[in-house]
Parts: sequence; structure tokens; C-alpha cells
Amino acid sequence: MELKVVRDTLANGLVILLHEDHSVPAVTFWQWYRVGSRNEYPGITGISHYFEHMMFNGSKHVPPKEYDRILESNGGYSNAFTDRDMTAYYEDLASDRLGVALFLDSDRMAALSLLPEQLASEIGVVKEERRLRTDNDIFGMLDEQLWATAFNASTYRWPVVGWMGDLERITREDMVEYFRVHYAPDNCILVLVGDFQAAAALDSIRAYFGPIPRQPRPPEPPDSEPAQRGERRVAVHYPAQNVTFMIGYKAPAARDPDLPALQVLGSILGDGESSRLHQALVYDKQIALFAGTDLQGSLEPTLFQVYAQLKPGQSAAAGLAAVDEVLDRLVREGPTARELQKAKNLLEAGYVRSLKTNNGVGQRLGYYEHVYGDYHAMFEVVDRYRAVTAEDCRRVAKKYFDPLQRTVSELVPESDSGAAPSAAP
Repeated sequence: MELKVVRDTLANGLVILLHEDHSVPAVTFWQWYRVGSRNEYPGITGISHYFEHMMFNGSKHVPPKEYDRILESNGGYSNAFTDRDMTAYYEDLASDRLGVALFLDSDRMAALSLLPEQLASEIGVVKEERRLRTDNDIFGMLDEQLWATAFNASTYRWPVVGWMGDLERITREDMVEYFRVHYAPDNCILVLVGDFQAAAALDSIRAYFGPIPRQPRPPEPPDSEPAQRGERRVAVHYPAQNVTFMIGYKAPAARDPDLPALQVLGSILGDGESSRLHQALVYDKQIALFAGTDLQGSLEPTLFQVYAQLKPGQSAAAGLAAVDEVLDRLVREGPTARELQKAKNLLEAGYVRSLKTNNGVGQRLGYYEHVYGDYHAMFEVVDRYRAVTAEDCRRVAKKYFDPLQRTVSELVPESDSGAAPSAAP
């Protein structure tokens, strides 16, 4: 499948992708900054996510807390996310209000305020988010320790939200310099999708964003991760009733030709109640409440994650043995023709559904332009899924589901008194 996309690059290095869709009188405006937690270093971890908050807290012509008020008074909605590889912002609004978004977003790219009182207030919000989603959340704790243990040198090893100690020491000077380097126009991809005329929209974008000066591009983070030569384990002790665990197998970056087969395997193993992990652990052995997988295509080698929460009284050893049994069989036999076709259908359907809205199309365009280096890669996704064979799955499963290449993060339940409850063998 193809979409008509206009691509342009301004003199200041800003990349622009435009896709017209006149189905409804609305637009979505994305800004993809090529900066995420991988661009940080010890001492300022979490600063990328901190910026996600600060981008709504005042710029040269927009006072603090006025960004959302102005946008919402014009019928718009905004949101953002930070990941290891990027920080992205978007606005959904009526097409005749596009100028509002262009004004707001160019103003904060050009001159974010970073006022001391706003920095002090927002860092409190960021730390509370960390407490909620990581320090007091079982899956947040396990995920954080999994990545910190699985990687020795990769900048993927620290959490996107940052370590609490670093959040407490980030200075305004750190913020000003990080903004100068990473929030320059030549480090950004603008994506506009919806009801507009491309030529007129491009002229408007050029008028708002063109005067913002470019900066020297930041160096790419080094990929110095050594080969893993044995299983790694980490235990997280926390008051709970159930054993929960995550397994991370070393997996390739998004552009690796093995990734589509791994995505198919992820669906076969963890997508829905008929998946192999759910059938084995929840239905057949009846030792787990749920089980699944997760794999995100990323700029650098990443993790293929398997997770499960066991029933009370069940041990991690029993759960891990059950997972090993499922994976070993897949390595030996590969998938059946039926489950292979089902996985392909699910992946293709999910991809097509993501293109139903202006927002979804914009997200895909920005993601593929950034992670794959060319938005045209998104038009090859379905063909790549369809090309995966049963032998590809068996070969890739054997290559990546290697016990020596995995890390296990296990929740060890404790009572409020600190004693671990007994578990079935």
C-alpha cells in the first residue's frame, strides 16, 4: 500500500512530511524529535522525559500553562510521549485552526522558557510519575531491573523516566544545554496529516519554523554493548501474593531482516488467549493468571520480552520451566501453518487499523522516517509479514531464544513483615 506524501527539508535542516486526507475537516500535527533516553548519560538520566513535561510550560510568547488553554480554546487536543529513541508531540485540531498549532510549536522550538519556578514544580510531577509507574508498580520495577541487568554498555540500560538520584540533581544549566543541542530544527521531523493543501501548508510551516537556526547535530550514542555469554538474573523483593517474572532475550534493531519473523513469533507466542504461552501456562498447566510477549522495533539492539504472572503458590522455577518448554518446542518444530497465517493476519490487521486516523498515519510516518531513516519503509511492512515462512520462524527462534542470551527479572513476593511466602515446587 502507498500514501501520497510530500517530503521537504528546510534550509535549517527541518524535515517535513505532508499527507493530505480531506475525509474530515481536521488535521494532526506531529513533531518527532530525534532524542530519547538513549541520548542521555549517567547524571542526567530522565532529562528527555523531563523535557516532555517542560515543553508545555512556557515559551517566549506563550506564558506558562497557556499552551493547553490556547489549544483547547480552539477545539484542539495535545499529547506527547518519550521513549528510548525519540520524544514526540502531537495536536489534533480543526483544519482551519492549523495556524494555532504552528504558532505554539514553533515558539517553543525557538525559545522554550525553562523558568526556574516551572522547572522546580514540574520535576516534582516527574518524580511522582516515577513513584507511581515504577517504584510502586510491580511491572515497572521488573522492567526497570530487566533492562538495567540485560545491558552493560548500551544506553538502553537506564529507564526512560530516569533514576531518582539523577532527577534530583538535574540543573537548569543541564536543561538549557540539552535543549540547545537536541531541540534544534535539524533534529526534528514535522508530520502534518489531514485536510489541508500541501503547497499552502508548506509555506506556512516555512514561515513559522524557517527562521529558527539549526545547531550542530549531536553525536550518535556509541553502541558498545559486548556479547552476552551467560544467563543473567535479578530478584526484586516486594510485598505481593504472586510470583511475576520477565525474560528478556537479546533481539536485533528494527532494520534487521530478522525482525519481521521475530514479530510473527511474538504474535504466535503471546497474542491472545489462543497463543502458545497463554494456552500452556494459563489453560493447560493452570499455573499462571496471564502470559505474553513484547517487542518494540528500535534504533539499537533491544529485548524480546516474555512475561507471566503466576497464580498464588506457584514458583518462578515452575513458570520458567513452562516457558522453556514452549520455546524449545517452537525451536524444534516451528509454527503450524494455521498459527503462522493467523499471526500474519493479526499483524497485518493491526497495522492497517493504525492507519484509519490522521493521528495514526502521522505516527507511522514519523516513526518510520526516524527509526528506519525513510518513511517509505512503512509501505513494505505488510509484504515483510507476508514473506515470513515457517522455516524463518524456526531459524530465528533458534538464533534468538538462546538461554545464554537471556536475562530474567523475578519478583520475589514478601509479606508486609518482609518474609517470603512459601511457593509450590
